[in-house]
Amino acid sequence: MSDILEKVSGQRDFFKEVLSKVPGFKGYIERGDRRMSDKLLREKIASEFGALEQRVSALQRDLISQGQLGEVGKLEAAAIKIRQFTDRVRTASYGYAGVFDAIKIKEQELDQVYRYDYALLALADEVQAAIDNVETSIGTEGLDAAIRHLTNVSQQCVDAFNKRSEVMKGIAD
Repeated sequence: MSDILEKVSGQRDFFKEVLSKVPGFKGYIERGDRRMSDKLLREKIASEFGALEQRVSALQRDLISQGQLGEVGKLEAAAIKIRQFTDRVRTASYGYAGVFDAIKIKEQELDQVYRYDYALLALADEVQAAIDNVETSIGTEGLDAAIRHLTNVSQQCVDAFNKRSEVMKGIAD
């Protein structure tokens, strides 16, 4: 988590260094770095989940080639949820309000959003494991249960993101 913040902080240009010397601007610059960190983290989340969505699509193609068309539709429900989650993460508000915005987010609140986004990334491991389970279950009686589990885990991702939106809304209030 701090690696991303350090990466952004290390890329300050001369202008930011000058502004950091002006009283009152340093906090805004630090928040700007955190905003960029939040953006980079969410791009990483979207990338991870985009790859997972591609894996699900590959599994659907495998099922089609094996003639298991009924299972393809069931798997599509999980794919839609993963896609929905990925799209929401990609287009979400950053965990920051600009210097002249009406809404000001304090650093502590920004850290809360940043930690929440980092937790969203951890969900990729759960989805990965569920996809692995579907993959190993193809051709067995456990395929339906594995697909249901993947769909449930995918819905949990959407639910977690919705809670993130509630956190952002609460900060803005």
